[in-house]
Amino acid sequence: MSDFEAVFATLRQTMLGVAGDQMIERDAPGDLVVRTNAIDAKTGKPGWFGTVTVKKSYVAYHLMPLYTAPELAEGISPALEKRRQGKTCFNFKMIDQALFDELAALTGRAHATLG
Repeated sequence: MSDFEAVFATLRQTMLGVAGDQMIERDAPGDLVVRTNAIDAKTGKPGWFGTVTVKKSYVAYHLMPLYTAPELAEGISPALEKRRQGKTCFNFKMIDQALFDELAALTGRAHATLG
């Protein structure tokens, strides 16, 4: 198993473990897409919750509630902030269990906003 496959597998379990009651749109090797159970008023489709995707040079973990509720990320560690790209994406090249645990807690806070 490559490093990216291992990172993906671990982050996939994080996403599914915290947000598993949401709609799984796609769960394929290197590509997990999770949508909310709520319908987005603008699109008429289920809203975005998160994705875990293997890219060319990293594994991306998108947590979409951070876009509408950026205060969820207040107080994240400098180490996790360093992995952040934009408002909703965190990039990883290797397993870092401490950061993954923090990301799981952040995902849990994001999930709690769904009501």
